[in-house]
Amino acid sequence: METIFALSTAPGKSGIAVIRLSGPEVASAARAVCGGLPVPRQASLRVLRDQDGARLDEAVVLYFPEGASFTGESVLEFQTHGSAAVISALLRHLGALPGLRAADPGEFTRRALSNGRLDLTQVEALADLLDSETEAQRRQAMRVFSGSLGKKCAEWRAALVRALALLEVTIDFADEEVPVDVFPEIRTLLASVKSGLDAEISGFAVAERIRSGFEVAILGAPNAGKSTLLNTLAGREAAITSEHAGTTRDVIEVRMDLGGLPVTLLDTAGLRETADAVESIGIARARDRAAAADLRVFLDDGTHDFDDLRQADDITLRAKADLAPGEGEGVSGLTGLGVDRLVARVAETLGARAQGGGMAIRARHESAMRSGSAALDAALLALDGGETATDIAAEEVHAAVRALDSLVGRIGVETVLGEIFASFCLGK
Repeated sequence: METIFALSTAPGKSGIAVIRLSGPEVASAARAVCGGLPVPRQASLRVLRDQDGARLDEAVVLYFPEGASFTGESVLEFQTHGSAAVISALLRHLGALPGLRAADPGEFTRRALSNGRLDLTQVEALADLLDSETEAQRRQAMRVFSGSLGKKCAEWRAALVRALALLEVTIDFADEEVPVDVFPEIRTLLASVKSGLDAEISGFAVAERIRSGFEVAILGAPNAGKSTLLNTLAGREAAITSEHAGTTRDVIEVRMDLGGLPVTLLDTAGLRETADAVESIGIARARDRAAAADLRVFLDDGTHDFDDLRQADDITLRAKADLAPGEGEGVSGLTGLGVDRLVARVAETLGARAQGGGMAIRARHESAMRSGSAALDAALLALDGGETATDIAAEEVHAAVRALDSLVGRIGVETVLGEIFASFCLGK
């Protein structure tokens, strides 16, 4: 096993830079750079020197022994000054040492997976944590990174192994009378695991939305103030505004953080009947995106009926409330009237939905859980056939166990590892 090294902090000028090493040659690298290993898990201020003994920098050095580090291997960290010249010189020196090489993207985390420090769900959650932009994304990623999903899978797996053991008893002693009827316990175990899987599957859509972002479409007739409202919400000129109807032809997207949730606002073409071929395409796209969005905000100027697009929890506001006073709640992107209230309503509505998010946060998770749930359905159905179908039930339970093992990375995950680790930076 080679010893790898990489800059773990962002490249460029900074106050502090962290260069990390992992592998069997950590001790020899420490002797070559700073005179030897410091006391494990205790910060030590050392002078770093190159191969000629010239002073490179003065840095804090940390050593984590094998079995007590992020990767599970011996790990050394140099916390240097964040000068580009210092970083470059130290990386050159490390690259010239025997047994050391620059790390590939995600290689530190891949070694943590290989050494059992993380399971695959934690690796994916770590990638999500590094990419998180909002508080909801951070909380969701941290929940899975802490091992919650892996622990739940371990509980499910233990229950299925218990059910398998009971099934094997009935198969091995098929010609003898088993003193206790084990089938009620088997059914209870399988039903309990299936219930847990189904609950996580039902929360996947929301969890995936927290990870990738909710979509909120702004809809209305031409010149209802949609683009002006979008620009006010975005705090910049994201969309062209004009007094001429039909200015917006395509869907304009602006990503925002609303109440800690990742939200993409969609400014759409004005809804009306038109003979203009290009505008008709824009209106068709507006309708398609509105139908697929998580929430719709209708700006009502009294000229259009939105009943064909309206769904539960959608928000309808009086358009251009600064120019057209009237009954009901209104909004004006031009003056800001009602904008704060609109933001609060959107955040409240989506926040309530986000409460239903589960721990299955990727399509791979949902797929494995669906496979496990389907196998348990088949196992429970086989049990209805009595003792003659116990071997079929056992095989279906084995399939459910394999699905859980693939979820946490015990089996059958090589095809997804490359894609997962490609998203990591060099120092992770």
